[in-house]
Amino acid sequence: MAFLVAYLAIRGVFIRRARRQQKTDKGDARDRLLIAPVGIAQIVLPLVFVWTPGLAFANRAQPPACAALGIVTMAAGLWLFWRSHVDLGDSWSVTLELNANHRLVTRGVYRFVRHPMYTSFFVSGFGQALLLANWVAGLSALVAVALLVAVRLPNEEKMMIAQFGDEYRDYMRRAGCIVPRLS
Repeated sequence: MAFLVAYLAIRGVFIRRARRQQKTDKGDARDRLLIAPVGIAQIVLPLVFVWTPGLAFANRAQPPACAALGIVTMAAGLWLFWRSHVDLGDSWSVTLELNANHRLVTRGVYRFVRHPMYTSFFVSGFGQALLLANWVAGLSALVAVALLVAVRLPNEEKMMIAQFGDEYRDYMRRAGCIVPRLS
């Protein structure tokens, strides 16, 4: 629950900041719909698992060490989530949209990965799977994030190429998409 509260606090601060920005390219309805399963998987299903017996049919045995590893993994995912927001600053928004002063961010965690927020979702999803000994609540975040990334990422890359052209193409060669480049 502590991770959920921290996640919502981070997101809330940056949503309020993003609302102050003048947008030049608004996200579409499909993009907003893609966000809903992630919220259900990261927030609703874990709450149902913890507070009700509604998902008890999918409980599974799990070694106690998984909880400790899950806490460390969730903390790493939460740090990367926060750092991604901070490094993006005014260029962040919930949906795929550009603001009037949008700039290409290639510093901080963006120096290594073009989409560290998606990376943070995957890392947190692994942490959730380790913390919640339930097939549905535990694995739901990984499934929802994989769907989000599979559908949204190509559109995001196209939007960034359209906005920044060769500068973004050069950045693509330097930085990994979701996982840092090894070379």
